[in-house]
Amino acid sequence: MSDLIPCVGTLGFFVLLFSFIAVMRYISYREMMQLAEKGLVRPERARNSNGKDTLRWGIAITAIGAALCLGLYPIGFLVRSSFPLGLGPWMLVGLIPTFFGLALVLIYYLTREEKPKGDKPAEPPSAG
Repeated sequence: MSDLIPCVGTLGFFVLLFSFIAVMRYISYREMMQLAEKGLVRPERARNSNGKDTLRWGIAITAIGAALCLGLYPIGFLVRSSFPLGLGPWMLVGLIPTFFGLALVLIYYLTREEKPKGDKPAEPPSAG
């Protein structure tokens, strides 16, 4: 009976999550249909970013993962486990976001476009 509560809670969480996603998609669909009836189209999202968002998220997630690693590291010495250097499965809570963030930073550096060094940035047109 004690195993039933976590199972119901976990299933309830995922049911709520997927229900929320389905409702949001339905609202987006209805919005698109309303615009189509009036002969309008949904404006495109601005895609003029230069990839800096990937770098920002990568740094933030790496920092959170590193903080979790530092916070969870002493658990290995408290439980006196057989794992070397106080490491154990609890460290995955910090290591997974750390390496995910490092992957985002790596993606940024591998996919950015190099600007030629001789080019000057374009000057805005003068108002006159």
